[in-house]
Amino acid sequence: MGLLSRLQDEFKKPKYFMQADLDAPAAGSLSHQSCDLGSWFTLEPWIVQRPYRSAAGSKASDHDVARGKNSQAILEDHWDTFMSEDDWGYLALRGINAVRIPIGYYHLAGQEPRVLDGTDFDGYGACYAAAWQYIKNAIEAAGRHGLGVLIDLHAAAGGQNKDSHSGTSSGEVRMWASQANLNSTSIALQFLVRHLSVIPHCIGVELLNEPANNNNLQGWYEKTIACLRRISPDFPVYISDAWDLPWYAKLVGERPDFVVVDTHVYRTFTVDDRQKSGDEHAALIRSQLKGNLAEMSKRARGNLVVGEWSAALHPSSLRSDDAGEQDRQRRVFVQAQLECFEEHTAGWFFWTYKKETGWDAGWSMRNANKAEILPQSFGKKRNTHVVRDHSKKHTMLTQALEQHTRYWTERGGNYEFWRFEDGFSQGWEDAFLFISFPHGATASELGFRGEWLKRRTVRHTRDRGPSDFEWEFEHGWNEGHDAAMSVYG
Repeated sequence: MGLLSRLQDEFKKPKYFMQADLDAPAAGSLSHQSCDLGSWFTLEPWIVQRPYRSAAGSKASDHDVARGKNSQAILEDHWDTFMSEDDWGYLALRGINAVRIPIGYYHLAGQEPRVLDGTDFDGYGACYAAAWQYIKNAIEAAGRHGLGVLIDLHAAAGGQNKDSHSGTSSGEVRMWASQANLNSTSIALQFLVRHLSVIPHCIGVELLNEPANNNNLQGWYEKTIACLRRISPDFPVYISDAWDLPWYAKLVGERPDFVVVDTHVYRTFTVDDRQKSGDEHAALIRSQLKGNLAEMSKRARGNLVVGEWSAALHPSSLRSDDAGEQDRQRRVFVQAQLECFEEHTAGWFFWTYKKETGWDAGWSMRNANKAEILPQSFGKKRNTHVVRDHSKKHTMLTQALEQHTRYWTERGGNYEFWRFEDGFSQGWEDAFLFISFPHGATASELGFRGEWLKRRTVRHTRDRGPSDFEWEFEHGWNEGHDAAMSVYG
């Protein structure tokens, strides 16, 4: 099959597109430079301790907290104090443009009591009566500071993995063990999509966090997404790769709608991780992970994010008792990860924003930032001297159009080169549309290019008519976008 035939076949694939205003940048399409607000709602005792002070049992999970004394008052105090206006301002000032907020299905009980029926949390709804209001407050606060919000169903009924951060301390995967658990998860996700999809700065919903990869998962993903698409055909849906990125990147890449695969990158837990220094990890990231993520991003049509990563290294990887050398090891490790993620993914979320007590420059963004392990700010600096230079745009468009025309004319046939010209102009304007996004201390960039371009192409077809040569518009758009970004620097 020739190049022209491949381009035409690609264009003829089914197109799902968002109905959002294309004259303003969509928060969900930005390149995410972001962090996780771990342990605000779904709790982990190594991050926060006070909510566990009256917990029952092993004092390791939300279920243990809910069964303890005074649980409602303890939880509401925690939700009320975990994030302040200063925290939101801190994130915005450093160029963070989105947050991922992990929640459990039980946090929806106040608004949707059915979510608890037949589950481990049945009977504990009073603890969570106000939780949804606190989550809404969090979403509103993020919006006031120009941050997008990804809501992550971190804890599904029965537990989608064996870890206590999935809601219980059972150590078992029981999400698929009962219809009540499956019903609860479906109710929770439908509730979230109905409420979040109408909020402009909500960038998506994540179906599950780190689920066990079993024979049920892919079918459940597909059935659940089909159900959610009846509520919103275009709201971004994120799925975990379940520690099998090649498989789920392929699944996402074969879908026509806005589905994103989330992979988590840690280098501190395995025996092999512990044997390598921060320098060695950094070298492997550049020599191996970088190429792997490039391939996985291509497989997923660019719809790939790193939903969790950190500066954490095992103590044996730090190779020294000297604090300065330990920070240096973490710093080179972080630099390599950021280079990799920013080049080959649509965004990243650092785990986690902060810890309740103590110093931890591996896991706390605030501590890592203070130690200069993380950059002081993220994203491109705003360049107030660069404007939409129409003369430069005309020059670069003329050159690109000449090359495009010459290349295809030599191959014979009839084409519609004016579509390339339209695409180049639109791509140029879209690049500056996102760069000039009014929120944040640093410039924003378009992250999900493929999804945005699908919408542009649909509008182009509507305005200029259908054709077998609409691929020329897409080709021109890509060249125009890249040309504008090269000018911005």
